[in-house]
Amino acid sequence: MQRQTHKTNHFINSYYRKLVTVTVIAVYLLILAGGIVRSTGSGMGCPDWPKCFGQWVPPTSEEQLPEGYRDFYADYRHEKNVKFANYLEVFGYAEIGKAILADESIKNEAEFNASKTWTEYVNRLLGAVVGFLILLCVVGSFKYWKKKRSIVVLSVASLILVLFQGWIGSVVVSTNLLSWLITTHMVIALVILAVLTALYFVVNGYKSSASNNRIEQKNRVTSVLVIAMIMILVQVILGTQVRESLDIVSNQLGEALRGSWIEGLGLEFYVHRSFSIAIAIIHGYLLYLLYKQRKSFTSLLRNTKILMTLIILEILSGTIMAYFAIPFWAQPIHLVLGSMIFGMQFFIFLQLVFSEQKQNKSEYAIS
Repeated sequence: MQRQTHKTNHFINSYYRKLVTVTVIAVYLLILAGGIVRSTGSGMGCPDWPKCFGQWVPPTSEEQLPEGYRDFYADYRHEKNVKFANYLEVFGYAEIGKAILADESIKNEAEFNASKTWTEYVNRLLGAVVGFLILLCVVGSFKYWKKKRSIVVLSVASLILVLFQGWIGSVVVSTNLLSWLITTHMVIALVILAVLTALYFVVNGYKSSASNNRIEQKNRVTSVLVIAMIMILVQVILGTQVRESLDIVSNQLGEALRGSWIEGLGLEFYVHRSFSIAIAIIHGYLLYLLYKQRKSFTSLLRNTKILMTLIILEILSGTIMAYFAIPFWAQPIHLVLGSMIFGMQFFIFLQLVFSEQKQNKSEYAIS
């Protein structure tokens, strides 16, 4: 009977590890989908939230929409923005709220476009799947409350964050893709990714990284990695600002002059482009530090090589956008690669932080 119980527990634990892994992958796919929405200009494909044109399954043609729908949804979004402005006032940001309500461009309602509507709808469906997966992670985590409470804490934290992210997403729509809210939306996505990466690390056990390795220059390696992580976060924010400028330039020049969009970008583009060189250099230095101690910790070195490969691919995708008229397919790839870089950085950081733990894997992992 005891043997049967052990087999059952092993199945449940194996299932939970797989669930967390699938959830992390789903988040990356959601970021990719968000990049596709952004690159195709489909962000306002659905003017309301969580429904799309008041329906759970959106229309396929404008004839399916009532007369005067644009005015209706413009008013709907304005009412939501009034509530958002009130929230901002409570937290001491009344001026920002007033600016949102006074911005006439926010009130503009886009014409119906079936392809953009369904692109945004699929993105929302994937977001719902991610939310459901995280909910399953929370439900399954309570089994480990006595054994490893951090599993419960991380699962619940990810659920709270994804609910908040959903609300922020609804405000992004109501404010007609307000630039700083899009940046906030992206930063929260990275925070969710970090929490789920930590959950993945915990359920697989610290010893799966470099728990028995002694790192002579651990402090230096950790410091370099933290600097690299901060640089990537700065680069992501710069990237969102470049994207905001690109939206303005593309609207001014039009699709016919797509090849001239890059020339119309401001200083932030050149800073973003040049900063990638500094990022490549610091990651090269990180790889060098680990390579000098390669006999001590093969896992860290292997993951850092993967990280460096992602950096190179990210720079390559950015180069393609800069010199080949910003092909729409390159933009979401560029975005998801940046997210993968941050995720891998954070995973390596966890390996370093817990590299000197001496406990057996059974004390950490769920097995």
